[in-house]
Formats: sequence, structure tokens, C-alpha cells
Amino acid sequence: MQTRSTSKSLTDRDHQVIWHPYTQHKHKLSPIPVVQGKGSLLWDDKGKSYIDAISSWWVNIHGHGHPYIAEKIYEQALRLEHVIFTGFTHEPAVTLAERLLPLLPGSFSKVFYSDNGSTAVEVAIKMAVQYWKNDGNARRRKILALRNSYHGDTFGSMSVSERSIFTAAFRDYLFEPVFIDAPGGQNIGELQAFLREQGEDIACFIYEPLLQAAGGMHMYEAPYLDMLLAAAKQQGILCIADEVLTGFGRTGELFAGSYLTQQADIICLSKGLTGGTMALGVTAATEQVFEAFLSDDRRKTLFHGHSFTANPLACTASLASLDLLLAPDCLRRIREINTRHSAFAKKLGAYDVIRNVRILGTVIAFEVNLGEDGYINAIGAEITREAMEHGIYLRPLGNTVYIMPPYCITDEELERIYDFLEAFIKDKQKARS
Repeated sequence: MQTRSTSKSLTDRDHQVIWHPYTQHKHKLSPIPVVQGKGSLLWDDKGKSYIDAISSWWVNIHGHGHPYIAEKIYEQALRLEHVIFTGFTHEPAVTLAERLLPLLPGSFSKVFYSDNGSTAVEVAIKMAVQYWKNDGNARRRKILALRNSYHGDTFGSMSVSERSIFTAAFRDYLFEPVFIDAPGGQNIGELQAFLREQGEDIACFIYEPLLQAAGGMHMYEAPYLDMLLAAAKQQGILCIADEVLTGFGRTGELFAGSYLTQQADIICLSKGLTGGTMALGVTAATEQVFEAFLSDDRRKTLFHGHSFTANPLACTASLASLDLLLAPDCLRRIREINTRHSAFAKKLGAYDVIRNVRILGTVIAFEVNLGEDGYINAIGAEITREAMEHGIYLRPLGNTVYIMPPYCITDEELERIYDFLEAFIKDKQKARS
């Protein structure tokens, strides 16, 4: 029997065997061993705590180690941990779909489970493409997507994402969608005209509603998206809402689509779905989409699946997370975070080194106006390093700084984050002047 060595630190052992995501290992800092999480805090192996100011990659909406979610997962694990989801079903998957569908912004009737946001997008694209193939429409082959978008790291989701540092190595292998700018007052007429001219060739339009997160926390307005979606629907284009990030309260409403009058035909969910405890993805579709796959011809089946589709533990975690999310105290806290972000935004207005302060729900973002805009601006790594020294975990997207905390974060913890950032900004302003 193999035994692991206990003479080395966890960090040293990590160096020997782990390949971390989004990490250039040639120059990387040593990873910090996290041994416990509770609420908004993470503790390392030396007992130091860190405020998780970005909800551990935007997933952890209720805080770490929530006893209610943990208890429900434990109870389910004693009954059924997993079963193949072809030819079988189980209570957590059915109950989650029954509870989720009425909450979604639109007339969705069926839930397809996968295991993360990127695969939820893959499923949506395959649904939309095959929808037209099953219908016998060979003309609709184009896919419409927004510039500045990010939909995941699998090949289909990369293909409908902005060509960037994330996709550069694979560019020759990606299919090419038609990219358009996010809708706004200056371009909405042009975009509507474009859809009138080319709409009959477009199979689907995929978009991150109101907030393009990994693309630099770019925010745009609901009325113009409504106008664009209305124009797309007039042309029969299937609309896919990627709410992997924006779902489950992040934008102030349960879903970003709740700000809109025009609704999607397909919606993608993940991240906050399980409260950040387990991997799960959802792609929900309208009855119209689903019926395009009902046929005596088995070739019209949606041939897609995952080994861990509808994992009972993950579905149970999602049900527990929904219980917490819909409680009055959680909804109140989401509003309070927005209010406190607004007060901080007013302070940021005093600094020339800061621009484009913006807020949507529990997200506040701004640019540090030093160096070139973009993901590889070194200011982001500098902020992360100094924040960690102050017991705060921030991970800017280059010079785009954002706060996206768990909803359980305390006012005192938020103030610590604000105070650190303001002190950092003051130093940069002083150095520049």
C-alpha cells in the first residue's frame, strides 16, 4: 500500500504533483494551503484568515462550511450517492427541476443536467444547432455572440467567446461565430438592421445578460438587450442566456433575465447553483425546443451526457442552497451589499487613477488607470499579493478590480476590503502625481 510522505509541507507536495488552472508555473507564487472555511473566511495551515472577497471564483454565495447544506449532503450520501441518469431517475433531480423551473425568467419546461458552466453552454449550443437540423432547416448555420464575451474553456464555449489570451492557442481549431458589440444607445439601430438582413441565416444568439464577467466585468443596460432580443425573436433566432455567473442573486434579482421583458429559449446555470459546494450544471429549455427532439427517428435524439449527470449529492446541495437563497434574510443581505458598494463607489470618485466604477447587484468593479488595459496588466497580481498580506483574497482581471462577496459577508468584513483598496489606490495616486 502506498503512503504519502508527511515530512514535506502541503505546498511542497503540491509543487510536485499539481497543475493549477490559469497559472504560469514558471513564475507562480507558492499556493497557500487552505485547511478550513467558514462564512466569508478561509484559514491557512498557519491559522491566518482571509476574507474571500470573490466567493472562490464566484460560486460560493452562502459562505463556506454552511451547516445546512453540509447536513443535507450527508443525509443524501447515506441514501444514494450516484446512479446513472439514463434509464433511472431520483428524487433530488426531479425536485430540483420542479423547484427551479418556476423561478427561471422565461417559459422553460425541461432541465438537462451536466456538471459545470462550460458544459452547460456546450449543451445549449448543441440543442440550438440540432434544433434546426431536426427541423430540416439547412440554412440556419450561423451562431451570433457578443464581443468581449466568455462562456467557458471547452471547445464549443471557447468558440462563442471573444478571441483573447484564453483562446489564442486554439484559434485554428474553433468554429467562427458572428460577433457583434453588446447593445447600447449608440448601436442598437444598427444591430436591429443587421438582424433583419441576416436573421434567417442565424441559428442562435448566445449572450451573458447585463454582465460580461471574465471579459472585464463589462456591464450593459437591460432596455437595449430587450430591444436586441425582440429583434432576434422576430427573426426566429433561438436565444441562449448564459446565466452561469449572473444567476442566483448576483445581479440583485434572482436572475439577470428578471430585468428583461424578452426571455431566452435556453438558459445555462452553474456556479451559485449548489451554493459553491459541488459541481453541477443546468441547461433549461422551452417546450418548443424540447419538442424538436421528439421523434420516431432516433437520430433526432440529443446525444449528450456525462457520467455524473444529475448527481444526487449535487442536486441535494442545490435544493439546500435554494432554501437559503429564498429566505428573507438572504434577499435582504443582497440589497444591503449593493447599498454598501454604492457608498464605496462615491469614495472612489475622488481618485483620478480610478475610472469606470460600476455596480450591478452584489458586484462592484472599476479599472486602475495604470498601464495597458487587459488581463495581463501586472497591477492585478500586485493587488492580490498585497491584499493577501492584509488577510483579504482579491483576484483582479488585470487592471479590472472587482468585489463579488458571499452574501453572508459582514459589514465589518466589507469595510476591511474597501479600506484596503482605498489605501492601495491612495498610494498609487500619490506615486503618479
